[in-house]
Amino acid sequence: MSREDEGDKRVADIDAAIRVVPDFPKPGIKFRDVTTLLSNYKAFKDTIDLFVERYSDKKIDVVAAIEARGFIFGAPIALALGAKFVPLRKPGKLPGETISEAYTLEYGKDCMEMHVGAVTAGERALVIDDLIATGERAEAEVVECACVIGLVDQKGQEKLGGTPLFVLVECEGD
Repeated sequence: MSREDEGDKRVADIDAAIRVVPDFPKPGIKFRDVTTLLSNYKAFKDTIDLFVERYSDKKIDVVAAIEARGFIFGAPIALALGAKFVPLRKPGKLPGETISEAYTLEYGKDCMEMHVGAVTAGERALVIDDLIATGERAEAEVVECACVIGLVDQKGQEKLGGTPLFVLVECEGD
């Protein structure tokens, strides 16, 4: 559970709604499956509400979300905040000119792209998912990176180069 929200029962309910699948996508990984969270209306709504409550007074201009699970959370948060939504996609999925950023996952490496000009200098961005990279490259001010699930042993905060990180539910990775 996030240190800041330990007193909020909604966080415990969200944590309980996330299924843990052992040895997926490869042996030794405990995959946190949010489909069970999404099928629980109250837990899903509480997840969105907690993020909106946190960022409603932060003057967010853009919510950028990582494909694909980030889209599920990022789009409704952007709508509720009155911000534009920018999808961060896997290579080759966006038409037109893009910028890309490589990153390391819990179980491998990947790359994300976004359209050139989707985020402009000076905009205040919130990046949603478990990994953040592309927003700073676009010269937006990344207000904070946020994720539903944070794996304590992955040291996500250290990988963000000083960008603040908010984790709703913290758990052990192995």
